[in-house]
Amino acid sequence: MLYSALSLLFSVGAAVFASPVESPFEIPGGGVRQLRCGTNLSDIAIRTAEQEFAILQDQPGVSAEADQAIPINVYCNVISKDSTQSGGNIPDSQIMSQIKALNAAFSPSYVFKPAGTARVTNPDWFDNVGPGTTQQTSMKNSLRKGGPRDLNIYFVGFTGNGLLGYATFPFSYKSNPKDDGVVLQYSTVPGGTMEHFNEGKTGVHEVGHWLGLYHTFQGGCSDPGDYVGDTPAEVSPASGCPTGRKTCPKVSGPDPVQNYMDYSYDSCMNQFTTGQMARAVAETKTYRPS
Repeated sequence: MLYSALSLLFSVGAAVFASPVESPFEIPGGGVRQLRCGTNLSDIAIRTAEQEFAILQDQPGVSAEADQAIPINVYCNVISKDSTQSGGNIPDSQIMSQIKALNAAFSPSYVFKPAGTARVTNPDWFDNVGPGTTQQTSMKNSLRKGGPRDLNIYFVGFTGNGLLGYATFPFSYKSNPKDDGVVLQYSTVPGGTMEHFNEGKTGVHEVGHWLGLYHTFQGGCSDPGDYVGDTPAEVSPASGCPTGRKTCPKVSGPDPVQNYMDYSYDSCMNQFTTGQMARAVAETKTYRPS
């Protein structure tokens, strides 16, 4: 049964996991089309992944409880078009602030530890990296370090395509280890120049995917939604910080616009639920052995 589920997962979903689908997001008042996150899976890929996850959680030694903070080594890869900060060559201080933002958001379940920074000047990668591109493959094959529990973050420019970030999911690691990681718009780090998205919360959001979390609006108002029981369902992503918004009439309480896995402004995001952290820990123990 386990072999069948794994075979189905990798035959149906592997390509989707390696090449997330872009999700449109319009920044209000800016008149510029932006993409908050390029990490999405098809419904069939999600169902297949969840079937496998349910089977694997029944294996000995897997639980949703973190006995102590799970250490994650973070390898940062700064891809710039030139040597200037405006060209993507962000300073070490901003990199450390991004890691600090991760620790603040995921504590006490995880602790993120800087493991090294690589700096590469490559205008082609800086401008053209994206889900499924040859530039992404070349960049990751050249730079990725560590094993399944080591986080590689690639800071790029996404010039012209509007992406703020995207990530791979834990269950795709085995089929394509080199593809594993998070790709971020360099200007979203704390102190960056991306208006409304410069407190490092894009990094938190994408690392949430890397740890196994879906968007809060996954599946709209229909069960099972994001596969976490304590995140209220919402029909669509939030924009700005619409506190009190309620898009699913039958759901108790308002939309989770302050959740890191929504699309709100960075200033609005400040929480994961208990269920999300339990899911992330279980995904880590299942797919990212130490």
